[in-house]
Amino acid sequence: MYPIDISLLRLINQQIVESKFKTAKEVVGWMGALQAQDFNMVKWAVGVRLPNSTNKLIETAIDHGQIIRTHLLRPTWHLVSADDIHWMLDLTAPHIKASMRFRDHDLELTDAVFRKSNAIFEKSLQGGVQLSREELIVELEKANIVIDSSRAYHLLMHAELDGVICSGEIRNDKQTYALLSDRAPRIKTLSRDEALSQLALTYFTSHAPATLQDFVWWSGLSVTESKHALEMVKSKFVSEIIGKQTYWFTDSFSTFLSENHSAYLLPAFDEFLISYKDRTASLPSDNHNKAVFSNGIFKPIIVMNSRVIGIWRRIIKRDKIIIVVEPFQLLNKSTKNLIGEAAVPFENFMNKKVEMVYN
Repeated sequence: MYPIDISLLRLINQQIVESKFKTAKEVVGWMGALQAQDFNMVKWAVGVRLPNSTNKLIETAIDHGQIIRTHLLRPTWHLVSADDIHWMLDLTAPHIKASMRFRDHDLELTDAVFRKSNAIFEKSLQGGVQLSREELIVELEKANIVIDSSRAYHLLMHAELDGVICSGEIRNDKQTYALLSDRAPRIKTLSRDEALSQLALTYFTSHAPATLQDFVWWSGLSVTESKHALEMVKSKFVSEIIGKQTYWFTDSFSTFLSENHSAYLLPAFDEFLISYKDRTASLPSDNHNKAVFSNGIFKPIIVMNSRVIGIWRRIIKRDKIIIVVEPFQLLNKSTKNLIGEAAVPFENFMNKKVEMVYN
């Protein structure tokens, strides 16, 4: 098996080539979690995996609490299915909070402060009330909790990790907060081993081919726990050593893989790149710094023949969206045509005419 085959299988398993799902919740549940600090882009991350979807459809799924944006896995935003949020929080919140302890100390945020802020959030949001970040900060200030942007961020994140709050409805293009117990009541609790095995099963099914090191990176778990998780589910997969790494697959990879000549416009921070420690199968090392910046920013990417061939950005106008294409090398006419075809689903998703510009 060659790197191009690994990349193509990832496109397939991540539902980018051809999706089998009909709802946003199904897509997010299949993926386990989608990194979501860029809110507008993560909606397209769901949309690109959900044929004939629209920006409004994804927002409606969020408004109805079918999918939830919160902090879990690594200490950043993710989209997660309402069915999975509790067991994922139970599994990953402790190590996220542990990783934040030093910064919490610098900000003079103690357990007593977190208990007080959580109580304020619970009181402010009871009865189905949903408030913006700014509105919740006002409530904290009323209780004489000193607030700046860093302290507010940590207080809100801790409340999410404690299972107190989560994303509410979208209001004026901004996320609100609601009580998690209102949005996604806990249905059942998994043991730690059950949660570990479920997370590994979900990841290696939806992201294969992948290595143990990829899973460690994506999950935020320790190497020891990640090994234990994989050990519990590895009988459901097959593996092959490629180079010096062991890749795990959902099915036998002896099946003939046809070349995929389609192009795809994938969003910033898309799972196709960010969910792997080693990304060279899809993004050659020579171009890595053009798509992934040293400060951890992942740019929107153009994928052609299963490889990243450039980046793109959007400029939203009143009556259209301009897509600016920045390829890694000169494009011929047929490749430009394929990229233009890849923009059609995005055009339909945004319900605005797209104009292509090539730099």
